[in-house]
Amino acid sequence: MLKYFFDNELINYSEKEITDWREAIAESCHLLLDKKIINQTYVDEIIRCVEDHGPYIVIVPGVAMPHSSEDSEGVFGTAISFTKMKKPIQFDSKDEEKAAILFFTLAAKNAEEHMENIQNLSELLMTEGLIERLVATNSIEDYQTVMQEYNL
Repeated sequence: MLKYFFDNELINYSEKEITDWREAIAESCHLLLDKKIINQTYVDEIIRCVEDHGPYIVIVPGVAMPHSSEDSEGVFGTAISFTKMKKPIQFDSKDEEKAAILFFTLAAKNAEEHMENIQNLSELLMTEGLIERLVATNSIEDYQTVMQEYNL
């Protein structure tokens, strides 16, 4: 799956100094917006869901999976993008565990593809040591090294 991000040009090493989780979500959606897989409606929907339900998108410490419902009007295709922020983004000031530096942003046209995205990403993130290796990357070249190491 690391190869999927690379082959589809869905990797973003953000150079922005982001401290606000809303801005981080918008940044993580950047590539999907550029490729017209989603529109701003979907970005706003993800932010609204986190405001309403809390930081459910932080799936493990260090990793966020921004997404909304599979029937969003702002989604035109199915994809996952990878964004690494310069610094961890805190979603909850009271809970240190609710911070993320790696963002895997999901977009899916239907429920089946949405669940498939989540399953594929979950399997990837269970790969021993992978999260730590991705956190240590700072460039597309570093990413390619990890991709070759893991052959994923």
